[in-house]
Amino acid sequence: MISLARPRRPIQKPHLPEGVRIYAISDIHGCAHLLQPMLRVIDADMARSRPRYAIEVFMGDYIDRGPDTRATLDILVERSRRGNAIFLKGNHEAFLVEVFEDPSLFENWLAVGGTQTLMSYGLAPADLKRDEPASILHDLIRAMPTEHLEFLDNLRLSFTCGDFFFVHAGVRPGVALSEQQENDLLWIRAEFLESDKHFGKYIVHGHTPVRSADVRNNRANIDTGAYATGNLTLMSIQGSRMLAV
Repeated sequence: MISLARPRRPIQKPHLPEGVRIYAISDIHGCAHLLQPMLRVIDADMARSRPRYAIEVFMGDYIDRGPDTRATLDILVERSRRGNAIFLKGNHEAFLVEVFEDPSLFENWLAVGGTQTLMSYGLAPADLKRDEPASILHDLIRAMPTEHLEFLDNLRLSFTCGDFFFVHAGVRPGVALSEQQENDLLWIRAEFLESDKHFGKYIVHGHTPVRSADVRNNRANIDTGAYATGNLTLMSIQGSRMLAV
């Protein structure tokens, strides 16, 4: 019996423009000791293969939880001076700004790793019990270098290149990428993670920790829980080839 069903069209792999290579890292969470080796990997790879255009995309959550937010931001600020890096906002950076504006959220911030950030800027745990939140936050702002505050103030929500869309958490299914809301880009989980739909572009994201890079037909999650696992993942993309290390 002859089947009249049409064969399925092969899934078109997402592509970057010719000559472009992207290196993507997400959810560093104060793990400067893991970030430095990954940057050396990037530098060695570029020196060896000399891509025409190399872009580094850092996808948010640089602060909190891990041992050294201050050193992490020092490294990223220095990296930004090379001129080929994109820095996206994560929910932790957004939440810290909220805490600065509303000190009543201070205890909530401590519960998600803010204590480690304070300690990295020289504020002792004893101060957290003795002082008022507004006073501690004032001390934190005074302790943070101007370059760190400017860095946090200039983070982008997303970055698009070729068929790829880079974002911290994900996107809301059924909503055009140009119409996505900041809250979803920084915080979304279940609705995005459970969707097998095509989102208009291939989404590269972090935010929800996985054991190893989770590469699917419509998205790739590269948050491997660095602060808890000691594993910070780097994804290299060129053409349609994606490699996570």
